[in-house]
Amino acid sequence: MTQPPSNQPPGGFGAPQDPNQGGMPPVPPAQPPQMPAQPPQMPAQPPQMPPVPPQAPGQPPQAQPGYGYPQQPQHQQPVPPPYGYPQQAPQPGPYGQPQQPGPYGQQPGPYGGYPGQTQPMYPGAPAPDGGSGGGPFKGRTGLVAIVAAAAVLVAGVTTWAVVGGGDDEKPTVATSPTASASATTGPAPTESVDQGDGSGDGDKGGEDDLNAARQEGEAKVNFLTTNDVDLPRNGSEVFGPWIVGDTVVKAMYKGVSGYSLTDGAKKWSVDLPFKLCAAPAQPGANGIMVFGYEESAKDGAKCSMLQQIDLKTGKAGWKKAVPKPTGLFAFSDNTLAIGGNTVTAAGSSSAYGFSLTDGKQVFTGPTGDCKPYAYAGDATKLIAASQCRTADVSKEQHTISEVDPNTGKAKWTYRLAATWEVDKVYSVNPLVVSAFQREQKKWSIVALKPDGKVRSEIQGGKDKYAPRCGGGLVIFGRNLQGCTGVAAGGDTFYMATDTAYGTSNEVVAFDLNTGKPKWRSKAPDEQQMSPLGMEGGEVLAYVSPKYDKGGAVATIAPAGGAPKILLKHPVSVAQIESGFFSAGYAYGNGTFVIAAGRVSASNDAEEKETKTMMGFSK
Repeated sequence: MTQPPSNQPPGGFGAPQDPNQGGMPPVPPAQPPQMPAQPPQMPAQPPQMPPVPPQAPGQPPQAQPGYGYPQQPQHQQPVPPPYGYPQQAPQPGPYGQPQQPGPYGQQPGPYGGYPGQTQPMYPGAPAPDGGSGGGPFKGRTGLVAIVAAAAVLVAGVTTWAVVGGGDDEKPTVATSPTASASATTGPAPTESVDQGDGSGDGDKGGEDDLNAARQEGEAKVNFLTTNDVDLPRNGSEVFGPWIVGDTVVKAMYKGVSGYSLTDGAKKWSVDLPFKLCAAPAQPGANGIMVFGYEESAKDGAKCSMLQQIDLKTGKAGWKKAVPKPTGLFAFSDNTLAIGGNTVTAAGSSSAYGFSLTDGKQVFTGPTGDCKPYAYAGDATKLIAASQCRTADVSKEQHTISEVDPNTGKAKWTYRLAATWEVDKVYSVNPLVVSAFQREQKKWSIVALKPDGKVRSEIQGGKDKYAPRCGGGLVIFGRNLQGCTGVAAGGDTFYMATDTAYGTSNEVVAFDLNTGKPKWRSKAPDEQQMSPLGMEGGEVLAYVSPKYDKGGAVATIAPAGGAPKILLKHPVSVAQIESGFFSAGYAYGNGTFVIAAGRVSASNDAEEKETKTMMGFSK
């Protein structure tokens, strides 16, 4: 195992100081577990990983994810402001989107993810306030106690007002909800669909034909669907959307469904016996996905059942139960991730790896002093975040490791300074991690080399940033992936600034070798622009709509410059486009899909009229 030197480069965003001033908290240097926490800007979590404070972990329930950052519900319950940051009074979403009702918000992963999932979900919900230091509610144990005592799920949009300067400034954050799942194959009713020709029964926003008022150069509205599922009283979170070939897939309550990208017609559906409760940020190779669902219909049922589904065909594959863990908290905090041909299920008490192909268990996570509590992955790599015991219970440590997807064994381990917690993995390859320090309310972003050594610490300056990572808090665990508003490719990390409604924000490119900004790209027409991922070597971004401007999908070249518009959404449907609660986004096959992150209404009639998904293409 390789450990980086304890003298990490200073820099990063820096702890917030003046609430009226923008800036990013500096990234704390990594240190061996025995060394006291030096990085004043790194959140406390896994003991072995360099701290990287997240920028927009928690989000107030009333704020709506701007810039298209989806939130992922994760069985969250009312807890103190994530990362220990004080909560703000309700206000409109940071990206100029109106506040939305609904008890739970979800976030799909960036670039068509769950988020993670993120949701999101979970691009993600920040950890509960660490309080004053020692005591019974400190660290993960405190988190468990707080969540166990809560009875209501809280949804919200997270916006980080990151400011540089003094240590007294605290970015505001809020919590976001989570979702659940179960499985059995079978047909399902087709959602009401308006294909833009006046024959559908979806909400046309005042027009019989959604494309009737389309102007020259504007994209076509392929479809607008409304809810067809009888939901519980409090509604349901939504996982997805994901685009696989010519199909867009989303999961909600007790079912997973695939829809045609052309007209929104339902192509297939898989019914689950009990509620969905977990999903990776993105499917694995060839569109294979594994969903987690509850073991029974009882209150407090564990999220311990796994169902494999081929998202291309809707065929349900293997199904199995996660081994029952030993220990106090069982397996109720399960989060799922896919790395290589392995799907992991991990929580505060145990971690397992299963073959994505046949469901065979391939490893059990370490059970010693350092235990993995969440994973992140891509087509070839698997990253583990672990929490380690130390002699001082008030200074637990976190680590980040690259592990072999087939064995779960660490190839290298990076140890964070004491009291810093791993928050999110913004990118697996290149590896970019967010961390925070709960008590000192500091946040940092660090890039690691392929061997686990520090590559750089992102220097955010005085700008404010607001990645959307809702659903990060999963009762006792957290989904490491599923953030929007950030992206990475090659030698560059991209992040969107947070500005007031009616003013253009910017996407800032940071050199991963130095951590310093390279260039900025300004959003068009006083709108808000947010990275969703990478597309052919360029940054894929979503431009959120305004009352008099339609949304758009754009790319930004690696060298910077103005965004290039791929799809310009009709102004005539801007109100509908901005009305999806805690929206999730996916782009593929030339089509952009927006899906509601949560569906809920005050009565059955309104529930059936709730808009669930909208698609745009040339």
